[in-house]
Amino acid sequence: MEYENRFRQAQRPKYDCLLFDLDDTLYPLSTGIAAACLQNIKDYMVEKLGIEPSKIADLCNLLYKNYGTTMAGLRAIGYEFDYDEYHSFVHGRLPYDNLKPDPVLRSLLLSLPYRKVIFTNADKIHSVEVLKRLGLEDCFEGIICFETLNPTNKNFVSADEDDELEFLGSNSTAPSGSEIFDIIGHFLQPNPGMELPKTPIICKPSEAAIERALKIAGAQRTLFFEDSVRNIQAGKRVGLDTVLIGTSQRVKGADYALESIHNLREGIPELWNVEIKSEMGYAGKVAVETSVTA
Repeated sequence: MEYENRFRQAQRPKYDCLLFDLDDTLYPLSTGIAAACLQNIKDYMVEKLGIEPSKIADLCNLLYKNYGTTMAGLRAIGYEFDYDEYHSFVHGRLPYDNLKPDPVLRSLLLSLPYRKVIFTNADKIHSVEVLKRLGLEDCFEGIICFETLNPTNKNFVSADEDDELEFLGSNSTAPSGSEIFDIIGHFLQPNPGMELPKTPIICKPSEAAIERALKIAGAQRTLFFEDSVRNIQAGKRVGLDTVLIGTSQRVKGADYALESIHNLREGIPELWNVEIKSEMGYAGKVAVETSVTA
């Protein structure tokens, strides 16, 4: 029996799930999507939130650096807005025509003998649109996106998850909409006794967000693909194997580094040196709120 158990362990695939970031990971930065998204965020801050244009650049940098996304930072410092409206404004005017079908990547992904899940800070509509434009909508079991980690509709939350989600959200100490925290002034004249307000939004690179995504995906042994160094390092802190996309230079926290996702077979050939069988204990379909085929 002991020998049999050792044999099964030796035959077990190293990973039971491949977790892929979406933007600038499955397509290159050169598409201009990221630059257009940043400009739309800045426009939203001026047009919808009434922020002084001269403050936008510094504010964006500080919020992104300290909160993971500008959106999460805006909520932390006291701005109140509708999440769907924000996403519609920021993503609704993106140059999606710059994204073309990628049959090479499609074939590569479909040849990988593992469960594959998208994990993105973006919203559902944007995520599905990107995958459709790339021709990759049926390459993944599901999407863990903004709505998955920040559900406003409790119909999407099972009873055993509800308490955890409320607990994660209740950590917020964001001021009310009429009390905007001056984060620029905070860093110009630091007060050691004053902490930054917390955000009610759960997103990468928060370790809590990554752990939550792993729970949703039912993943035990995960390989995490990202273009963001800080997200890679957060993934490493929670015990994931990591692949940095966009450079061949490895950094701290990255187990692998690939210039492009297209270099996957050459960079990590061992991913194909495995045969996954049903008796090896698959966890089943990923329990995500959004299906890419929905």
